[in-house]
Amino acid sequence: MISYVRGELAAVEADKAVVDVGGIGYAVFMPQQSLALLPPAGSEVKIHTYLNVREDAVQLFGFLTRDDLEIFRLVIGVSGIGPKGGLNILSCLSPDELRFAVMSGDVKAISAAPGIGRKTAEKLIVELKDKLKIEDLLDHAAHGGDGPDVVSGGASDSGMQAEAVQALVALGYGSAESMRAVKKTSTECTTVEDILKEALKFLF
Repeated sequence: MISYVRGELAAVEADKAVVDVGGIGYAVFMPQQSLALLPPAGSEVKIHTYLNVREDAVQLFGFLTRDDLEIFRLVIGVSGIGPKGGLNILSCLSPDELRFAVMSGDVKAISAAPGIGRKTAEKLIVELKDKLKIEDLLDHAAHGGDGPDVVSGGASDSGMQAEAVQALVALGYGSAESMRAVKKTSTECTTVEDILKEALKFLF
């Protein structure tokens, strides 16, 4: 299994990047959003990969962060969605946008991906809803994505944020808009009540 490739970015094509590793060019299929974030050709890159072996092909699918890769693994774990379908979904939605879509039941956003129909989108939501937690989403947002594995006070903060989201949902706000509002709150909020008061300002 190839966990990642690190080398010189030789080229960026319509649906993939070519990475030169020790004189061998690896073609790595990537979401459009990830391709757009790659540095100029000639730069060194590290791409987290998923190796897909078929009878007629061996393909590498790549992502800029481990988080993106883990979300991809969850998506292709849904029956009926292969690697290409997973790539299409993550080309239309960032991992956080997909989290929001799943947790808020936004079938329309997911089915906007090429090759993903309404029934498949509904199935994805049902199968992933229990695997994606509010705490994980907020904790990921608090740490700014896939950075170094550093332990900080963010875990307890995300716990309070999760409580605040649940309280807003209980008040009748949607889960997606509640999470977005809570994510905007100041780090100076030290209690659930503080987070709620500030989040409500963004909802009015």
